[in-house]
Amino acid sequence: MGIHGLAKLIADQAPSAIKEQDIKNYFGRKIAIDASMCMYQFLVAVRQDGNVLQNEDGETTSHLMGMFYRTIRMLEHGIKPVYVFDGKPPQLKSGELEKRGERRAEAEKLLAQAQEAGEQENIDKFSKRLVKVTRQHNDECKKLLTLMGVPYIEAPCEAEASCAALVKAGKVFATATEDMDGLTFGTGVLLRHLTASEAKKLPIQEFQFTRLLQDINLTHEQFIDLCILLGCDYCGTIKGIGPKRAIDLIRQHGSIEEILENIDPSKHPAPEDWLYKEARGLFLQPDVVDCSTVDLKWSEPDEDALIQFMCAEKQFSEDRIKNGCKKIMKSRQGSTQGRLDSFFTITGSLSSKRKNSPVGTVCVNQTTAGEKPEEPAEDQPEEIHYGDIDFSKLRPKETPAAAQDRNRVQGQESEYAEVNVTRRGPQEPHLNYIDGL
Repeated sequence: MGIHGLAKLIADQAPSAIKEQDIKNYFGRKIAIDASMCMYQFLVAVRQDGNVLQNEDGETTSHLMGMFYRTIRMLEHGIKPVYVFDGKPPQLKSGELEKRGERRAEAEKLLAQAQEAGEQENIDKFSKRLVKVTRQHNDECKKLLTLMGVPYIEAPCEAEASCAALVKAGKVFATATEDMDGLTFGTGVLLRHLTASEAKKLPIQEFQFTRLLQDINLTHEQFIDLCILLGCDYCGTIKGIGPKRAIDLIRQHGSIEEILENIDPSKHPAPEDWLYKEARGLFLQPDVVDCSTVDLKWSEPDEDALIQFMCAEKQFSEDRIKNGCKKIMKSRQGSTQGRLDSFFTITGSLSSKRKNSPVGTVCVNQTTAGEKPEEPAEDQPEEIHYGDIDFSKLRPKETPAAAQDRNRVQGQESEYAEVNVTRRGPQEPHLNYIDGL
């Protein structure tokens, strides 16, 4: 579910913390992806005639098709995805899970009524509300990713929390999810719409957490209290307090405890036995993967095993799976290139639109192309985008890799900026009939 109304609140209160990006800007980036969110999207969107895709044995295959082609799309753009799967939900989430079960039961009744009345629009609507990611979906996607050579991580608890931990540890650059609670867990960068359908033409939304806290003038703990007031998965909210009122109260009083001391309980009653302290604790100290043990590696696909699994078992077209393997192999050939900011030191100012930014005084350090830590140090900028860089102020770095490329790079900065972009070709005709791909 995420945090109610948080995206809109950020757009209203801290618009500069959100940037619209093109997928090509993430070339060379390692990105932690909320696997459960992806599978849910695929089960909802990858359909034929309004129904999930199935093989001849009646097994659902929408999640596999979505995972296969969306992952290839990211690889073709030079992104290094790592999928993070949910573990056991925290006990505090049991109330939310119970509510979801009630909503599913209601959707089943409404679906039966729509089917009886022959209302196709409502049939599609309520069918999607019944979508649920199962253990089998998880296991099959893990197997597919392994055969594709793409790493995945099994989180001990909430996937978004472990994604945020990976970002904080410098293992990856960003968290990709549609749920805004990735920010509540403290991910430095959150990406929305990274795995959205190309047909939807949605730009990627990049949320910068440090900039967000600066713009709304809150600490991380105060931001967590704000998210609890907005509505999260772990507890209820104070009646009659909307997003604007919530942020005003946090700014004025600093914490939920102080807010409760200063509001009229008859007008704004808090939930009975309100577990906001426990919810705060889950956001501040969640159960996450031990990042010191994480060693992310991307490898070549096992074409024979992929054909056995996807074609012999799941009845996908062998030609299409082979074509997908070729695309993965081709993407690996281009993945050895480093990002543009790996080869240069910024010695002057950036473009005029960023003149007041500290970015122009920072060196982007790297010893070998492709080896740059994903999370910048505290005194480094959180982001550098190609459009922000004044190439007249760039010079090759004095590193072994840069020295080898010096003659090839000097005087060709604008050309070099295009070298690292792998462009996706036309959409394959066989996908045109599938909703959402």
